[in-house]
Amino acid sequence: MKFAIIGGTGLIGSRVVENLNAAGHQAVPHSLSTGVDIITGQGLETAVAGADVVVNLTNSPTFDDASLAFFRTSMDNLLAASQKGGVGHFVILSIVGVDQVPDLDYYRAKVLQEEILKAGPIPYSIVRATQFMEFMDATLSMTADGDTIRLPRTPIQPIAAADVSGVVAEVAAGSPLNGIVNIAGPDVYPLDELGRLTLTAKGDGRRVVTDDTAGMFAAAHGDVLTAPEGARIAPIHYTDWLS
Repeated sequence: MKFAIIGGTGLIGSRVVENLNAAGHQAVPHSLSTGVDIITGQGLETAVAGADVVVNLTNSPTFDDASLAFFRTSMDNLLAASQKGGVGHFVILSIVGVDQVPDLDYYRAKVLQEEILKAGPIPYSIVRATQFMEFMDATLSMTADGDTIRLPRTPIQPIAAADVSGVVAEVAAGSPLNGIVNIAGPDVYPLDELGRLTLTAKGDGRRVVTDDTAGMFAAAHGDVLTAPEGARIAPIHYTDWLS
């Protein structure tokens, strides 16, 4: 099968390309660096022409309300080009619990992306993943102030990018789900405890202060960011990934 991987040079995309090509498929990465602009539409029709499957792994450059316009424009352009090119399956990567955190602009934007895909003309699959292990450093930096990092007790179930990319590649190579598959790592941690565990493992002397109002994840109440019933549980544990 032929795959057009939009955002195929990034953290997940590059691994998806490797997985699909290793399985004997033809997966081609596309991004701004290869001349494909999903906002202006430059290079899009050529990128998806002849592809059996399009996998969209692009992300908004911001997490504020501008992300809504990014996902609306990019999805409209990608779906139009894909329909013209005869694409039979369109896959996106989203977030577990994304529709249960309406106070976050970025999460509302990802819900919009899902809704545009569902309403579009192409059979689809949505892979929702929990928070990537690779993003923990960025999460810590968001609320860092000198030697103190403030984090809420929000339950988090981190997943490794390697596990995410494996499932995305598997779903993309299969029949369209016309629905959602949820994936999560094997362990749940309160975010403040996860922060302390991470700093200790890295020999980082900063301290974590529990603050249930701090950072973007404070907007997620209860266990909405952990694996829902029926989710696929990935094998890599955070402590193993850290080491």
